[in-house]
Amino acid sequence: MEIFTIAESILRDRNTFFTEIRDNKDVGNKIKRMLISCFVFFAIYGAVMGASHGVLQTFSSTIKLPLLFLATLAICTPSLHFFYILFGARQTLAQMVSLLLATISVTAVLLLSMAPITFFFLITGSSYDFFKLLNVVFFALAGVLGVVFLRQGIVIATEGDGLKGTKRRHTIFFTWVLLYGFVGSQMAWTLSPFMGRPDLPFMVIFQGEGNFFVDVLRSLGDLLLNRFLY
Repeated sequence: MEIFTIAESILRDRNTFFTEIRDNKDVGNKIKRMLISCFVFFAIYGAVMGASHGVLQTFSSTIKLPLLFLATLAICTPSLHFFYILFGARQTLAQMVSLLLATISVTAVLLLSMAPITFFFLITGSSYDFFKLLNVVFFALAGVLGVVFLRQGIVIATEGDGLKGTKRRHTIFFTWVLLYGFVGSQMAWTLSPFMGRPDLPFMVIFQGEGNFFVDVLRSLGDLLLNRFLY
């Protein structure tokens, strides 16, 4: 059970957790526990999302949602790590991975906490566009809070690295957050659908044109149009 309580431990005593990462204390075990908990929490939320389109979509989303976050993390971690080293940070790659996994763990547990709300709107027959936008809002909220949490963690973990390069590291961090959001949204589009349109059969990967932002705006327009007409 300790594996699945690590996210709560991070939230309750974040200063101690990040200080231990700074001191390189038990980092490998922390990474293992966070990986497992992230996969399970995202899988549960993915199952709730996919349940709107049947058993096959449920199974598909259970696998794809953890893959979305962990693949995005794997793609974006090296850039943050090596740019931080360039401007004076002293953390190892394992320490940086543990910091970012802590952020993903917080995002995962926040999404898990909102899964009952998502399930409620699922069983009450909400429209596809509303259900999609609801999930976008939940992901955005959990993601923003995760980034705030990451910022706190990096400040603690980089104490003692010296003031040289601090401003540049701040700039790199916020630039990296934008990069992470862009890569994550593109990855989400590449792995979609996570819910499946009610007028289309089950498909593992959507082959249509466009991108994540265009699709969200289209769903918002359709939802508002339906509200106006009906």
